[in-house]
Amino acid sequence: MSASTSNSIIIVGAGVFGLSTALELKRRGYSDVTVLDRYNPPAVDGSSVDISRIIRIDYADPVYCQMAYEAYQGWKTEYKDQYYESGFALLSETPNNDWISKSAATVRANGGTVEDLEDGVMLKKSYPNIQSNLGGMSGYLNRRGGWADAAGSIQKLAARCSVAGISIISGPRGSVVSLVREGSRVVGVNLANGSSLRASQVILSTGAWTNRLLDVAHAASSSGQPVGFIQLTQDEARSLDNTPVMINMSTGVFVFPPTPGSNILKVARHGYGYANEVTVQDGGASRTISSPKFDSSNSETGYLPEDADEDLRKGLRQFFPEFADRPWLNRRLCWYTDTPKGDFIIDHHPTLQGLFVATGGAGHGFKFLPVLGKYIADCFENKAPEELRQKWRLQPAPRGASSAYSMKGDGSRAGPPLRKLTTMEKAKL
Repeated sequence: MSASTSNSIIIVGAGVFGLSTALELKRRGYSDVTVLDRYNPPAVDGSSVDISRIIRIDYADPVYCQMAYEAYQGWKTEYKDQYYESGFALLSETPNNDWISKSAATVRANGGTVEDLEDGVMLKKSYPNIQSNLGGMSGYLNRRGGWADAAGSIQKLAARCSVAGISIISGPRGSVVSLVREGSRVVGVNLANGSSLRASQVILSTGAWTNRLLDVAHAASSSGQPVGFIQLTQDEARSLDNTPVMINMSTGVFVFPPTPGSNILKVARHGYGYANEVTVQDGGASRTISSPKFDSSNSETGYLPEDADEDLRKGLRQFFPEFADRPWLNRRLCWYTDTPKGDFIIDHHPTLQGLFVATGGAGHGFKFLPVLGKYIADCFENKAPEELRQKWRLQPAPRGASSAYSMKGDGSRAGPPLRKLTTMEKAKL
């Protein structure tokens, strides 16, 4: 049954999934929409924040490629002040990378253009300021792509929600610790300040924190991905003007051009990351899950495991050798919500009435910010095409389900396999 537009709706999570959903529902006439989060958007430790996120149309999966084309139009218009079209280069240390080949074919099938790079050095013809050691690598360049100011985009989205009349509550009154259930129905949420808030519909857009509130370990798990930032001088940053976003599909390491104004250089890894095992209570029973911290910011300490730090340094030596030994300005783990095939989870809960789940960004959800809310609202209202509803279905847990830590994604990730953090490492988070 579709919700009435007069029904009260609570959206838990003020990231790209939650805020885009709130704004779209408001546009569709839902009059009582409230968004709850631990922190004001852009949340300091969310996966939708900091200085940059890749904007690309490059996908091996035609569904996401088509969605990315649609979102790209929004970045070029509605969010043009947050978008930088630097170009996007996908490179591999081994020939015939399967994901790169499929992605190039899918882009071309959608009417796009990519430029094959039989040798990575060819990229310097288009971008003379590149310092990178690209010899022996191959891949392609897509000039239609680049990066967006992530925090600035979320800030703009949140402001639009506020102007539309959507309540955004943070702090103890916005921190959801559990769901309020009456039989097989979710009727609200319990908050960190000891109070509760009831609603006709609850939408979970809680990203890497989802398993703390709902046992979906068979469908989603959380992993921390390393990110590092280096401060450049203005002259150093200018020496890298007109360079593209680049990713090494063999290691997962990717880099951005320096951010205008702040002259900060960012390097990260799109890989399998790190699991932070914690025990949570669920109806009197305990569950072990991977999750970031809940009670404090996950970006505060700036800690990275030593092997993650080393891999980022290797990436710097390849892409920006001049700055490879520059001290870090900041570091952190960016928390992904992994899913088995990299698909989103956007669905009514199969057994809990009044509960809708919109999560599973899997490290690639942010780029859809201009259009994501439309797709989520279509699923919420049971209007989405059957293909999408099945693709994003919250699958039931199979008998003898394998470990939650076997999420392989869509084939675009690289680098070492997922590793559980040690007790000593967890203490430093």
